[in-house]
Amino acid sequence: MDAQPVLFRNGLVLTMDDAHTVLPGADVLVVDGRIAEVGVGLTAPPGTDEIDASGGIVMPGMIDTHRHLWQTAMRGYGADWTLTQYFVWYYLESGRHFRPEDIHAGNVLGAWEALDAGVTTTVDWSHGLQTPQHADAAADALESVPGRFVLAYGNIQQGPWEWATSPGFRDFVERRARGALGFQMAFDVTGDPAFPERAAFEVARELGVPVTTHAGVWGATNDDGIRLMHEHGFMTPSTIYVHAATLSGDSYHRIAATGGSVSVSTESEQSAGQGYPPTWQLRDHGIPVSLSMDTSVWWSGDLFSAMRATLGADRSREHLQAHDRAETVTHVHLRAEQVVDWATRGGSRALGLDGVVGSLQPGRAADVVLLKNDHSPVMFPILNPYGHVAFQAQRGDVHTVLVNGRVVKRDGRLVGADLAKARLDVERTVEHLITTMGPAAWQQGMNPDIPATKVLDNPYMYTEWRNEA
Repeated sequence: MDAQPVLFRNGLVLTMDDAHTVLPGADVLVVDGRIAEVGVGLTAPPGTDEIDASGGIVMPGMIDTHRHLWQTAMRGYGADWTLTQYFVWYYLESGRHFRPEDIHAGNVLGAWEALDAGVTTTVDWSHGLQTPQHADAAADALESVPGRFVLAYGNIQQGPWEWATSPGFRDFVERRARGALGFQMAFDVTGDPAFPERAAFEVARELGVPVTTHAGVWGATNDDGIRLMHEHGFMTPSTIYVHAATLSGDSYHRIAATGGSVSVSTESEQSAGQGYPPTWQLRDHGIPVSLSMDTSVWWSGDLFSAMRATLGADRSREHLQAHDRAETVTHVHLRAEQVVDWATRGGSRALGLDGVVGSLQPGRAADVVLLKNDHSPVMFPILNPYGHVAFQAQRGDVHTVLVNGRVVKRDGRLVGADLAKARLDVERTVEHLITTMGPAAWQQGMNPDIPATKVLDNPYMYTEWRNEA
């Protein structure tokens, strides 16, 4: 049965169309799950659910292109981690303890968390899929939540040349990868001259599946990986390079020339140590940008924080570089309007969904967010709408969220979310981890020691290769 028509009435509408049209006092009409009209004084069909958007901002649903949903059950656990400690905990020591039900619990909680913050499309960079049963649990969880999700299949406990060519992976693809969920393959390229990752790329090419990869991550992936991908013809317009923070100009040229995009996780890059958020480099090379929040093990699970952090990081660097030259920046290059675009259209372009979501235009799927909070003194006046979204708004201001025309949040509350069950399932995961690791190891894990024999150059347990450094 088609969803009830919805009309957002008298809001400040950020269409995020090609012209970035802004319409004050405008309406957005949703019929049969799609944007039917955008304009002033629209006529509502009989039976329409009218939502008063006055004093609020109506915008497209935000799109996160890189989020490890399975780790949400450990929210805040690694607040003081470095990237090396993250690798030790998840890649080398304790990540293997996650059962299929733990993947399911984290995915459900993280998926609802995304919708609560107005993120209507999320790439689940799911590199905890140790078995096909883990993958089924991840997919089941995403399908149980009424958002738009892309399952990026990965397994940090095994080389991509192994899991991608396994019968279990093939069976999963045949059973699940052509359904309602989008699908990607998620793996990293270490730079090993033997290029063992080639086998996984060949599978992706055969299946017609995009690849998403952590690139330019200090101490893990580097220019050699980009070069190998390029020399073997595996860099494509659908490839998403996550972080891309410590690459040379040569690598950025290769990404630009092959039409790929970069998912910037500024909070992560600033705090964990992948490298400085590369937005100024990406602009210089004309590389498309999307935003992501990475993992709730450390950071906030919303793109308001991502936009804010990205503006701060880019502008800080611009000012400091000018100061080194004894100059003063009088006009910043990165503007709030651009990061709002990255949080919406940037994600839709990266995922090949630009004609589907990312903007409020007739015919597009109705993924719509209303920012409105009559109980907050921060929601008025709205003078610069892009600045308001990027610097003033937060998840508590997300009044209403639609996905495919279906209301999934209304009046500041999620619709249909069984948070009591989600809480119970996550508590079971935490109890399982504490029992398996032991209370002392669990507590120590918030600031784990670094086993020098295992990490510093190569955190991947599935290969012994080290670079010349």
